[in-house]
Amino acid sequence: MFRQVILSVADNRLVSETIKRYGFQMGARRFVAGETLDDAVRATRAMNQEGIAATLDHLGESVRDRAEAEQAARAYHELQARLHAEKLDANVSLKLSMMGIDVDRALGIEQTRELVAEAARLGSFVRIDMEDSRYTDVTLNAFRDFWSLYPGHVGAVLQAYLRRSSSDLEALSDEPRNFRIVKGAYNEPPNLAFPAKADVDDHYRALVEQSLAAGHYTAIATHDERMIGHALRYIRAHNIPKDRFEFQMLYGINLGGLRELTREGYRTRVYIPYGTDWYAYFTRRLAERPANLLFFARALWNR
Repeated sequence: MFRQVILSVADNRLVSETIKRYGFQMGARRFVAGETLDDAVRATRAMNQEGIAATLDHLGESVRDRAEAEQAARAYHELQARLHAEKLDANVSLKLSMMGIDVDRALGIEQTRELVAEAARLGSFVRIDMEDSRYTDVTLNAFRDFWSLYPGHVGAVLQAYLRRSSSDLEALSDEPRNFRIVKGAYNEPPNLAFPAKADVDDHYRALVEQSLAAGHYTAIATHDERMIGHALRYIRAHNIPKDRFEFQMLYGINLGGLRELTREGYRTRVYIPYGTDWYAYFTRRLAERPANLLFFARALWNR
């Protein structure tokens, strides 16, 4: 309920204009590395120095025309080249909507394929982010196709709040692949998504176990210490090798926990977003946890 309320309020024009005007100075910078590639590279280098890998997301969704989609793809090619040139322990995450599938599906798919092909040439990796439920089928179908062309260089995301995710994972378990498991942060109707947090948590635990049991490389993406503890107990009980999973957290949230996992010898990664189009990402972070909203409210009040 909290998530739905915040996301609905965020759609209000006055609210969005206010946050876009003041949000980056008053709290968004906690969750977004900055507006430029240089900002993102600096944040990535700092994380790498602590032994933490990164995945970078050039923020943007639902481009309006072909020119914007092509510009977004160029930004990602520049990003991949920069990460490779600077020898950073990092890969990229992208959304199909940003690559233009709503403008021209063939364009969006081909631009994404080219980025995955480039990642394969560079010995890197592309994570295709999951968006709202309108994109679930096209995203998973594209992932399957790209995996067949560039195995090991592309991954997908499964959202625990979607009722269908366990079935999707089962359908994609004909061979070991690469999945990030998240709880999910979009506003979905109850026939598609679990409305109760307890049900989302149960499904999250089940998805992590299902992914590990199927032999997938599993990115356990959560700040919830209970979910992390459950995953570790399952991993130890089933002797899952440390090279079969990693823990991921969002930039600016509970990095102390990620550092502790790093010190314990686990693979860790921080999700680093950057760019001028940060509003949608930022509001989803506010909607995920009341503590995030309180942090922003205090910063705005103290301005």
